[in-house]
Amino acid sequence: MRELLAGVSLLAIAIPLNIGYAQIAGLPATAGLYALVLPTIIYALTVSSRQLVVSVDAVASALVASSLAGLAIAGSADYATLALAQAIIVGIMFLLLAMFRLGFLANFRSKPILLGFVVVLVLNIMVSQVAKVLGVHVDSVAEFTEKLGQLIMGLNTISVFSLLIVVGSVLVLLGGRRLHAVVPWALVVLVAATAFVLLTNDQQAGVAVLREVPAGPPRLSWPVIEWSMWLVLIPSALALTMVSTAEGLLLSRPYAEKRGYKTSPNRDFLAFGLGNIAAGASASFTVGSSTSRTAAVDQAGSRTQLPSLVMALGTLLLLLFGTGILADIPSPAIGAVVSVAIIPLLGIREFEELWRKYRCEFTVGVFCFLVTLFVGSIMGIIVAFVLTLVNMAKRASNPAVDVLQASGDLGESLLDDVPAGSVSAPGVIVIRLAAPLFFANSDMFVQAERGAIESAGPDLVDHLVIDMEAMTDIDVTGAESFAGLQTWLSEHQVAPSFSRVRPEAKHRLRRLELLDEHTVFPTNRAAIAALSRDNRLSDLPPGEA
Repeated sequence: MRELLAGVSLLAIAIPLNIGYAQIAGLPATAGLYALVLPTIIYALTVSSRQLVVSVDAVASALVASSLAGLAIAGSADYATLALAQAIIVGIMFLLLAMFRLGFLANFRSKPILLGFVVVLVLNIMVSQVAKVLGVHVDSVAEFTEKLGQLIMGLNTISVFSLLIVVGSVLVLLGGRRLHAVVPWALVVLVAATAFVLLTNDQQAGVAVLREVPAGPPRLSWPVIEWSMWLVLIPSALALTMVSTAEGLLLSRPYAEKRGYKTSPNRDFLAFGLGNIAAGASASFTVGSSTSRTAAVDQAGSRTQLPSLVMALGTLLLLLFGTGILADIPSPAIGAVVSVAIIPLLGIREFEELWRKYRCEFTVGVFCFLVTLFVGSIMGIIVAFVLTLVNMAKRASNPAVDVLQASGDLGESLLDDVPAGSVSAPGVIVIRLAAPLFFANSDMFVQAERGAIESAGPDLVDHLVIDMEAMTDIDVTGAESFAGLQTWLSEHQVAPSFSRVRPEAKHRLRRLELLDEHTVFPTNRAAIAALSRDNRLSDLPPGEA
């Protein structure tokens, strides 16, 4: 019973939101409703998460609108066909991710960069929705600054009745959430606003309504467009895939950990892929995961995908028998519902936290925000991706390097059974890289080793012990740098040794010809002491080489 009630609540939340998101995307209300039927059923039956809810969302809807606006007129048949093709391309991309088992990409994101990108899309949505609810015309193709200017210039055309509906709707949505969060206030607002329009005949006063919604189930079809147009849609489809990956798969993990079940990112990729292909084949548009709806089913106590199936069945019944009740829903009320729903996405608290704790990350987020704001959403995605790579490369190229002379304080965690300060081994230096050795950090590591020896005095150092516990891999560039270091060590009569080498890393070192039969592997205090007592490495205690 709890799962069924959660499904009813989910239906009440999803219908007004999906109608609003369809309008954001420049598509008819049916495109949003159709997303709740076939795509939802296929996704619910294939996803690994027990709670994640799939649907169209605000960010994806804004991306659809911004990417298709220059290719066709919003609301036209050609525009809808492009949206279908775009969803299918997104689905194919997800299937490829699943096929090549790239679920690890769910971890490949930077919160400040994603935040800067998403906030611009939310601001675009807010301006468009405010203009719509107030009855002000803005160009859907325009960028944010142009839309804002058109909104300000058109404020003298505001409908008083529309303004009353908006203010009343927002007050009910915000106030009701504090009173009883589980009540579907969005549905309450739409019902009350529709009744107000019917009783007062506000259509004659300039209040726009949803108008007739075609009845009937979604019809299966396939978008027919030129091959050149399929190619044109690939960049925007890639952007949608990246956003859905960052927002969707990372949403499922906290709920799985919280409720004690496991998820499979690759299986989730498969579910997203099939769901988007189903959306493209059933007159809808790109779908992803919904943060608000997933939170709603979790709060309602649901632990399965049954509420999503209940939502799909309820939407289908609405499409078959109840579309007539949707025709008089006032657009200002829909706009108010969408605007309140996306307020948490503005990222005000997140930017404030970044400012207080991570000034550098704050700067990166603001830079991505400005690029997306003034250049466009697709360029914003590209910049976000490049900044993520640069950020990752910067961090990887400068990992922690611990350089410790054996005559000093080795530290408890450096070598097994070596208490801090307990070793006195003159002529031995121990060094550790807290990362794999690869092209980005190989030169830095080599310079750190040479610097440590030169600081101690090359004539006073006989042995260099490299702790390999954290060095899980070495690439070709790292191997070449290390080979150069070995030559330098040989010239200065310093013998290299490796400590705590993982089996796979040892195999890698041998393949790269960095080890030979004389290589020493000291593992404890006695081995390091032996290095300092005798320069003849072959005289180490048994088992140490």
